[in-house]
Amino acid sequence: MDEHPQGALPFTYWTVEKGHAKPVNGGVIDESLVSIYVNGDEIATVMCSPLDQEALALGFLFNEGVIDSADEVGWVQANVARTVVDVLLTRSDFAPPRRMVLTSGCGGGVTFQHLSESFPALESDFVTTPDVILARMRDLNTSAELYRAVRGVHTAILADENGMLLSAEDVGRHNTIDKIAGKALQAEVVTRDRMLLTSGRISSEMLGKARRMGVPLVASRTAPTSIAVKLAEAWNICVAGYVRRDSLRVYTHPGRLGLPEVESLETISGD
Repeated sequence: MDEHPQGALPFTYWTVEKGHAKPVNGGVIDESLVSIYVNGDEIATVMCSPLDQEALALGFLFNEGVIDSADEVGWVQANVARTVVDVLLTRSDFAPPRRMVLTSGCGGGVTFQHLSESFPALESDFVTTPDVILARMRDLNTSAELYRAVRGVHTAILADENGMLLSAEDVGRHNTIDKIAGKALQAEVVTRDRMLLTSGRISSEMLGKARRMGVPLVASRTAPTSIAVKLAEAWNICVAGYVRRDSLRVYTHPGRLGLPEVESLETISGD
């Protein structure tokens, strides 16, 4: 590999196939720490890919409820080393949270919210079809340039029925959703009543970010967790998983895909 996309580093490794070994000049995914400062106070340090750090910071602040719109941001800038993002708000009443909560998932997602501090059910008339989800997942696969180059990275897109609107890649699947939210703020793209598609597992934290963005449908190449399914049921969000070339599984609110409700043989219990 002679040229490496941003977010990848050159690396020589061995490939072994059918008993034959050879060295390959390839690459590995780049991973770094970025600290987010708001009005001079450090509020989070996140493991991430060194791409779109400003969007990551803005989306993180939006999804955590620190800001509600880009109008509250006076300035956002990463340092030269891309290890710190400073955000200055247009208001001075910001108080940094007392503690951070580390969440599950690759990339070490960070959240200040607790699951008990949930949102009301999403009011949306959004409906689409399974064929649209399959088409948008193909868009996600096409947009995954860094993944195709070195693997080891997640991809997420924001889309509508006509196509992909925004895309993001990162070592952490949580980070891709924050980057989508940040890019939407930067480009003044509406996220409400749109679709989020991701290459990673749909966790409760990711579902919470989708609800914050007003997204009524979340789809993944893999599976949702039990808490994510419970939250999706409560928040009126359709969750689709295992989206493949010509198949998918619909876990919640199938009516958004034109499918009837079915009576579950088993229910998910527990807190």
